[in-house]
Amino acid sequence: MGLLIDGKWQDQWYDTKKHGGEFVRESAKLRDWVTADGDAGPDGQPGLPAEAGRYHLYVSLACPWAHRTLILRKLKGLDSLIGMSYVSPLMLDQGWTYDEQEGSSGDSVNGGSYHHQLYTMTDSRYTGRVTVPALWDKREGRIVKNESAELLRMFNGAFDDLTGNRLDFYPANLRETIDAVNDDVYDHINNGVYKSGFATEQAVYEKHVLALFESLDRMEERLAENRYLAGEWLTEADIRLFTTLVRFDAVYHGHFKCNLRRIEDYPNLSNYLRELYQWPGIADTVDFGHIKRHYYYSHDTINPTRIVPAGPLLELDRPHDRDRLAGKGIRKKES
Repeated sequence: MGLLIDGKWQDQWYDTKKHGGEFVRESAKLRDWVTADGDAGPDGQPGLPAEAGRYHLYVSLACPWAHRTLILRKLKGLDSLIGMSYVSPLMLDQGWTYDEQEGSSGDSVNGGSYHHQLYTMTDSRYTGRVTVPALWDKREGRIVKNESAELLRMFNGAFDDLTGNRLDFYPANLRETIDAVNDDVYDHINNGVYKSGFATEQAVYEKHVLALFESLDRMEERLAENRYLAGEWLTEADIRLFTTLVRFDAVYHGHFKCNLRRIEDYPNLSNYLRELYQWPGIADTVDFGHIKRHYYYSHDTINPTRIVPAGPLLELDRPHDRDRLAGKGIRKKES
């Protein structure tokens, strides 16, 4: 994992010593907003119009943050409007690469070898971490957004007039609930596995791993009475949790030492995970080969032997019991 400093690539791991053994995630910096008509984003961000074929999504199949955008791209029927390229699972001295011999799709838009080149094409003096996902504007030749949560909101609405797809993963009457769940899940679970796994002090690790499992316990209790996190409807909150859950037993439990329990040990969470995995289109976005190879091979500070484990056998196609709870699927937007 590296970064750019004044447009120059630096192969630098996170400086946890600077933060007392804590992993601190850098905020995304490229925050323009695609809207239906090119108006400004919800917080006044510069706006760009939704157009078929104009934008291209760069992702990693291993990365949970990128994975959430792939799921919404699939469920919102954006495959034919927004192209996609994925990096190799190996993130080594040049960071994410488009080496097809190592499992990448290649970069069909810019022909780049390294993901960091997209950032310097956007800003020749860019400083910051080089991350996925990144939404590329082919007309302007730059990354317009590299914040995954905001990409979910954009994909949920900006292209509806072009696709006719009115499924709503952030319905107005559920937003307060969704936002509250998202805050808990992001801080303690999505990012919590990283704060546990990348910690370099025992006390820091223990603090975050306990907070992680306390939050998983809260989600387990929530799913005892609700089919989905916000109630009867599948929302973006479920997608955001799913991408961590689906990696948990395969990677975070062992590699990141998040091993108080497995997801398989939680009756509600494990059945919920299987239901979401079996949702039409979602399993197509999951690639355990990329997921396991990326984490176990790329993080040599954590796994210096780079041996990728054979297991576990997850069997996510097994039946689930979520039909016992009331659920209506995905809400459509009111016309």
